[in-house]
Amino acid sequence: MQFFSWLLPFFLVVGLWADDETLKRAETYMQSNSQSNIFRAYNDYKNLYLQSMVNGDDALKLDALKGIVASGTKLEIDVAKYAAELKTLSAKSSTHYKQPEPKPMKKTKHIEEVQVGTLAKLQTVKWKNNTLLLTFDQPIDANRINYFTLHDKKKKRYLYAFDIKTSMLTSSHNITKKGISKIRIAQFNPETLRFAVENSTSIELSHRVNERTLEITFGTEASRATQKALEATQKSTPLPKTVGGKKIVIDPGHGGTDPGAIGHNGYREKIVVFTISQELIRILKSRGHTVYLTRNDDTFVKLSKRTEFANDKKADIFISIHANAVPNGNAHEVHGIECYFLSPSRSERAKKAAAQENSADMSDMNIYGKDSYLNLLNHHNIVASNKLAIDLQRGMLGALNPKYKDVRDSGVKEGPFWVLVGAQMPSVLVEVGFLSHPKEATRLVDKEYVKTMAKGMADGIERYFVNNQ
Repeated sequence: MQFFSWLLPFFLVVGLWADDETLKRAETYMQSNSQSNIFRAYNDYKNLYLQSMVNGDDALKLDALKGIVASGTKLEIDVAKYAAELKTLSAKSSTHYKQPEPKPMKKTKHIEEVQVGTLAKLQTVKWKNNTLLLTFDQPIDANRINYFTLHDKKKKRYLYAFDIKTSMLTSSHNITKKGISKIRIAQFNPETLRFAVENSTSIELSHRVNERTLEITFGTEASRATQKALEATQKSTPLPKTVGGKKIVIDPGHGGTDPGAIGHNGYREKIVVFTISQELIRILKSRGHTVYLTRNDDTFVKLSKRTEFANDKKADIFISIHANAVPNGNAHEVHGIECYFLSPSRSERAKKAAAQENSADMSDMNIYGKDSYLNLLNHHNIVASNKLAIDLQRGMLGALNPKYKDVRDSGVKEGPFWVLVGAQMPSVLVEVGFLSHPKEATRLVDKEYVKTMAKGMADGIERYFVNNQ
């Protein structure tokens, strides 16, 4: 128990750090005169608001509400409900952002609901050259591993974390490696094991699942290991000659008065993602699928209308395509491809928070209603969306890596993206790269690169259908 108490503050800080980084980013966007950046700030504040209700963090909620009201007012969005809540909360809360005290790991109703007998127990941790082998007492599912990274530029700290769901730690393990600051493993929650690597410089990591073992490769071998794993995946799951007949909705992000990110050479996100979407739809149609775009030209479509369109079409999957950007100070450093899926907590508090947020959000979100929205939080859609995100990520990397160097795998992650809220089918948001990164931005407007990426997406989509018939 002493081991857990030593690590618990570290893992709590990881979550708080992510919230703090999002808050800082939103504040930076608010300093801009760009309507697009103000909208991005509004979205960040909304995400933080939802997170605060899930965590029961009134201090974070207060900061989020202030941001929602400020950004929403600039955008001429009706934020009266948020303003009223802000007034009430301000009367009983300080404006200081306090770190919540770590909660004791005691048996609660939530823990009682966990089927402990189904959890994979970590048995051994050992090194094999530059690969760390985490071996469990039963096979583990690659789709239940969520990998993410965090970078604090000011503190020169890089964090790489793996959340291994439906698994548990039975004893502590002392893990060290020359040249790596810290390697830690602990029980993040009753059914999730978190393995984390912290270092003062960036490192290359890759991972793969080999039955009962999670293999994490460090250093120069990582890139080669990643490519081998991708090749092995593609060979082990051959695509059939036809998997046509699926209904797919592709959502090019932004549009019209909302240009999205503005990057290197003035490239606009709304144009870049629309071009990629058109190429993807061409490939998918040629393979026998029925495919729709949420917008067929440079027009703005409200977020809820995008998933409403997919629901009306009774689509099998919904994919929203976006491009990323960071401030100029980090533009030459940050790049990579990543996929997100909507995965809110299944706790009662999270469901209430989601229901309240749905009713308090933009008026057009109310069309879903409380009950239908909560139905979207079912385990089936979460798992299916996670699988779709993994297959899309593998598909893009598998197509791009043989032709282009330095294509970074930024992983598959969970995130409360509002464009995915309301989808009644597996849904994923794809960040195709960073328009702020000169090299990646140039690639994203190159016809051959776009064709290769779109082909990889199509392959990933079909692999998902093959594995989930």
